[in-house]
Amino acid sequence: MLSVALRTLRTRWVTFVGSFVALSLGVALLAVMGLALASSLDAPERQPERFAAAPVVVRGQDTLSVPTPIGDRTQKLVHPRAVPEATVGRLRELGTVVADRSFAVRAAKGPGDLVGHPWSTAAFAPYAIDAGRAPRAADEVVVTGDWARPGQRVETDRGTVTVVGTATPRPSGTVTPARSGPATPHTSGPDTPARSGPATPHTSGPDTPHTSGPTTPHTFENALFYTDARAAELSPRSTQLVVKAQAADVRAAVQGQGLQVLTGTDRRLADADPDRDSEALTAMNALFGTAGGVTAFVSVFVVASTFAFAVAQRRREFGLLRTAGATPGQVRRMVFAEALMVGVTASAAGCALGAYGAPKLAAWVVDGGLAPAWFTIGDFTWPYHVAFWTGLLVALLGVIAASWRAGRTGPTQALREASVDTEAMTWGRSLFGAGLLLTATVTLGLALFSDPGELLHRKTYVSRPMLLITAIALLAPVLVGPLTRLIAWLPAQLPGAGGMLVRENAAAGIRRTAAVAAPVLVTVALAGSLLGATATLNEAKATETREQTVASFVVTPAGGGGFDAATVKRFEAVEGAEVSATSSSAVYVLEDGVALVRSEARAADAGPLARTVRLPLAAGKVSDLDDDSIIVNEEWEKHTVGQRVDVWLGDGTKKSLRIAAVMTTGTGNNGVYVTPANAPGATVDRVDVALAEGAGTAAVAAALTRAGGHVFTKDQWVQASYPETNRTTRYGFILVLGIALLYTGISLANTMVMATSDRVRDLAVLRLAGATRWQVLAMVAGEALMVVAVGGVLGLLVAGLNLAGLWSALGLLSVRSPVRLPWAELGATVASCAVLAVVCSLAPAALAMRRRAGELAGMHE
Repeated sequence: MLSVALRTLRTRWVTFVGSFVALSLGVALLAVMGLALASSLDAPERQPERFAAAPVVVRGQDTLSVPTPIGDRTQKLVHPRAVPEATVGRLRELGTVVADRSFAVRAAKGPGDLVGHPWSTAAFAPYAIDAGRAPRAADEVVVTGDWARPGQRVETDRGTVTVVGTATPRPSGTVTPARSGPATPHTSGPDTPARSGPATPHTSGPDTPHTSGPTTPHTFENALFYTDARAAELSPRSTQLVVKAQAADVRAAVQGQGLQVLTGTDRRLADADPDRDSEALTAMNALFGTAGGVTAFVSVFVVASTFAFAVAQRRREFGLLRTAGATPGQVRRMVFAEALMVGVTASAAGCALGAYGAPKLAAWVVDGGLAPAWFTIGDFTWPYHVAFWTGLLVALLGVIAASWRAGRTGPTQALREASVDTEAMTWGRSLFGAGLLLTATVTLGLALFSDPGELLHRKTYVSRPMLLITAIALLAPVLVGPLTRLIAWLPAQLPGAGGMLVRENAAAGIRRTAAVAAPVLVTVALAGSLLGATATLNEAKATETREQTVASFVVTPAGGGGFDAATVKRFEAVEGAEVSATSSSAVYVLEDGVALVRSEARAADAGPLARTVRLPLAAGKVSDLDDDSIIVNEEWEKHTVGQRVDVWLGDGTKKSLRIAAVMTTGTGNNGVYVTPANAPGATVDRVDVALAEGAGTAAVAAALTRAGGHVFTKDQWVQASYPETNRTTRYGFILVLGIALLYTGISLANTMVMATSDRVRDLAVLRLAGATRWQVLAMVAGEALMVVAVGGVLGLLVAGLNLAGLWSALGLLSVRSPVRLPWAELGATVASCAVLAVVCSLAPAALAMRRRAGELAGMHE
């Protein structure tokens, strides 16, 4: 049967083109993603930037470590502790000590990520003056970058300053004097996920002698260097310092105090966001993993659909083989052999395409900010093996059902001439379709009953549509007939026979209609489910913000940092304003005895908070909040008013607090509330202002603006706070939907060409019956549009069911928000599919009808 399979591939190459292209692209994508994953796992260790020339850096405690029965659990502290003054005194006996400070600065015409430092720390990068001189007065600064020049006056939220110099990092080429063991203290072990995101493990390598350089002379930050005295005024609290002494002596001086001594490459931990490279690579790998899963799913879907339609078209061919003596097993092996040859050649082509495309993808993710600037594709072979054998497996899995159906073809099928599909729904297809539909329904019900919040997670609403898509696609032959007649009812009532022929042809060719509608179903369902889920969740979060904001105005810092005490007092002094100043913090709680969970917290006084914010309380009162209590949400393990719960504050201090009130879970952003006494180190970053009775709105707004900060009305605040899909998620959806649309195009083109080519004799009979060439082409185009409409409606049904589950989960979490469907994107998707289907059906039909109708009617298969 191998020779028969080879001849079949040669004569029926059009049938297999779609599967070949789909598999090639799928293997290429898997190879590219595998190469990207392998390259990310082989990433170089990040080198220190701001402290590349610093001998030793001492950091205050910035990690909370809690012992549990299964090991120590760790979390990064939101408010690291400062180095104690007594310890600083002992360190000064060893050598020069330089306190480091970092604070946000906002300049009218400067970069958006400006950060301020004391000038004495510039030598540790090391920075060198390019032009001008070092700052000597409180209103003088040195800047990095080329956005300002010496002599220029710059207005900032920290006051107007004069640029007296510019600086650029220089290669350090220095050898640190560190020669002892690893940075201390260090507690390792796996971290459990936090409610606000994954915990960041603290890992310190050995601080053996290290040559820092040559460091690339580029500006890794946009900085303003003030005098040390002015920097201390602007940022009184310092959490790290540089000590010019031997590492062993420094460790001895700080032993047992929970401080970190950083040398060698560990000095990168003193840089801003030292884990950004690993976090970016983790997000990138999650993106590629999702895209790889969608690729595998859609590949199997397309291959299975194409082979199933091809087998249905070739039933007379298989009947002739059976008549000639072929056994069912031989027919099945022949179909498997065809798939094997397509899979081998397509996988090989996909690996070659992946080798070409991997560097292009690496450049794309770097340009898009999804990966560090140094990220490139390395020289690995295992991704090609994985991609090749996965492609071959996909080809064989996709043909299992088709080969079984081919083997069941009876010899009498060779005599069949009827074009109406019968038995389109086999018992196996019905069983699997109903089973998947039941599984999707049961799992949704269980999730709604046990943990509705799980349905709001991205991994859930990305994966759940796959079940429903597969179930509806398997059950499509049952739905296609009634749906086709419903959609085509109005066109069939129009004068002439065109509308009636479109309806009857689509309804009679159930397999053809289902095969063409399937890829449209996949794309529309994915677009509606993914984009609709993010839009619905964003609207739900905006609804929470709108309902919780009672204040007439919300004031935020212009520079993105925080308000100092003097500014807060100016707000409180505004006549007619009732002010609630709040700050961002966090608390940590050990749940189930093993999971150290971080919860975002806001610190506020109970009275002003109750007048400016409407918390979604399920129990208790806001007014009961005091320094010995906390307001939690229903997601906490302990959430009963009056219970006491052990928590760790933002600086790591352990405290037992009474639960004063309990909020509903909502979309997961409600967090907790504490008083300022339980948020040490937190600065005020938001001021809610309610109007006193008789106060004038315009007058209060003007007074708040003069006091400082960015003043929003309630409506402006809701609009400014409207959630936006983050860049990684946005790129992920673009990649996933792009893959789905690409596969839809391949499948549509292949299936439409196959279907139209197989109906050449039917079209010729219409010509002989008196239809003109343009009437026949119009009917073909109408059928293509009809089938795309069927796929679009089925896809919309799947998206609607998925979003209905999400809406139900939001309702159970006490969030009343409407469902948002991305109509514009869905319309563009359906329109693209319609154009492609019409073109791919008209092209072969137009080419075939260039011959005379009599010749076409007498053509053999």
